[in-house]
Amino acid sequence: MSADLRSKVLTLTSDFGTQDHYVGAMKGVIARIAPDVRVVDITHHVPSYNIYEGAYAIAQSYAFFPEGTVHVVVVDPGVGSSRTPIAVAAGGHYFVAPDNGVLSQVMEVEEFTARSILPSFALPELSLTFHGRDLFAPASAQLANGLDFNHLGPEVPSPITLPTVSVSAGVGRVLHIDGFGNIITSFKQDDLHEGECLKILDQKICLRADCYAAVPGGELFIIRGSSGYLEVSMHCESAVANLCVRAGEDVVCVRRDD
Repeated sequence: MSADLRSKVLTLTSDFGTQDHYVGAMKGVIARIAPDVRVVDITHHVPSYNIYEGAYAIAQSYAFFPEGTVHVVVVDPGVGSSRTPIAVAAGGHYFVAPDNGVLSQVMEVEEFTARSILPSFALPELSLTFHGRDLFAPASAQLANGLDFNHLGPEVPSPITLPTVSVSAGVGRVLHIDGFGNIITSFKQDDLHEGECLKILDQKICLRADCYAAVPGGELFIIRGSSGYLEVSMHCESAVANLCVRAGEDVVCVRRDD
């Protein structure tokens, strides 16, 4: 992808929240290096340290941005350790993140090339606790300005990936818990056949619905969400408050009569 195809859009996804100064500091670094680049927040409320949730957030968002957009994803429980900072070119987009699996769902569906980010792209004083500000922000800003992707560093042939989101032998996983308490699973419509239910922990969910309002309150049901994945939901209530699961946990397909 040539520099003239950069969209001049840069997105931020993190588990930083918005109470502290962290997001603002990253935006300040980006503004100094790339003042003409538009910065868009996807979310800063990924649950702390939850790489599965971060992987879902960026996978559900990147394709809606123009080709050539740079996406920064910082969910980084290993900051300051030996984990590698990487940049990935995939699907006409660029991604800057720690090499910890947070880009797994993007790399699962797109052909990609990954490179480590050389320390020379960091700010002069590199904190071991804030690579978002000191390394990922300046590297991504230079990419958004048109830096040749190949100049970032040496190729990384096998970036770290989380287990595939595909359902295998009737076992999937929780991908995400949204703000309404809906439990988004890795099952798709075709993965669940007549007479089959989803089981999370010890709870079997068999009721199906086409829209949230079709089921009375107080009942768990399965619905195809906007992501294309099946969700376990409750109308105007929180499904996760009843099931107490988090992203990464197993979801199992079982027969209704099992």
